[in-house]
Amino acid sequence: MVLKRLLAGIGFGGASVETVVDTPVVTPGGTVRGTIMIEGGEVEQQIEQLTVGLQSKVETEVGDHEIKNNEEFHRVSVGGRLSLSPGRRLQVPFELPVPWETPLTLHRNRRLRPMQVGVNTRLHVENAVDPGDLDPVDIEPLPSQAAVLDSLESLGFAFKSADLERGRIRRTRQQLPFYQEIEYYSPRRYRGLNELELTMVTDHNGFEVVLELDKKSGLLFSEGRDTYHRFSVDHHSGAGHDWSGHLHQWIDSLAGTRNLL
Repeated sequence: MVLKRLLAGIGFGGASVETVVDTPVVTPGGTVRGTIMIEGGEVEQQIEQLTVGLQSKVETEVGDHEIKNNEEFHRVSVGGRLSLSPGRRLQVPFELPVPWETPLTLHRNRRLRPMQVGVNTRLHVENAVDPGDLDPVDIEPLPSQAAVLDSLESLGFAFKSADLERGRIRRTRQQLPFYQEIEYYSPRRYRGLNELELTMVTDHNGFEVVLELDKKSGLLFSEGRDTYHRFSVDHHSGAGHDWSGHLHQWIDSLAGTRNLL
């Protein structure tokens, strides 16, 4: 996708920037590749640095309210100082590594709305920074992650929404200051369950699955039962694995009809 912007409005002499993303769909641990095209404006400018990064919206609890802000979670430099003379045209290829914890936006050609991840290109020019535009990029699950998502759907869980929550999940391999929650509506077979929330905290070896059950109003889970469940998956053995039996056993023990009071 190509987005072109003029920089004259903030004193950049009418220069323009286009970012072309050649890999619009990637996976965690992969690489976004593309080209940044810069054309000089009416005056000569000194570009101090050129960078590309990844950003998304993160939800933060402030008192009784929740606010969403754009947050950059990875950025790399793709060019140093150079002189941009009037009318000069530059093409700068870039490779942007995708962190393993990057949130998912796409599964089986279905968007995990309202999740969005984008590439932000910034020019650092003479004591100023161009705020940049966002070029969308989709993040689809690794085969091991897709196996967990597929297993939940095979049990009848229907996707509701996905977002990023600021905070940390204890006793996980989390590195970023936020985590993704993917929410599902529960099927009728689990009569004590309203919704389920899934988080996958990923690194190069595998990921930790963290599940939370949201019970229906007026119904109680059996005393002493934990509504959280976690287990670890490695990328090699987890790819293509059917987790539906494991997931059903735990969910049914809490939300199945025989455990309702």
